[in-house]
Amino acid sequence: MNKVTISVDVCKGCGLCTTACPTKILVLATDKLNAKGYHPAEVTDMAKCRGCALCAMMCPDVAIKVEKEV
Repeated sequence: MNKVTISVDVCKGCGLCTTACPTKILVLATDKLNAKGYHPAEVTDMAKCRGCALCAMMCPDVAIKVEKEV
């Protein structure tokens, strides 16, 4: 299974990753804030991740890491 890791304290909640994800499994958390006061991105269903890394490419803060299953 592919794995998406989001550095919650680096994420500024811009939402660019949520629009880039073709499977729409990334959302901005509505129930939590990071240390900077932003709603960070989170993965809703890791099993649907294709490992395309479009989310990581779109992230201006380099807060997302994608590990593709081999």
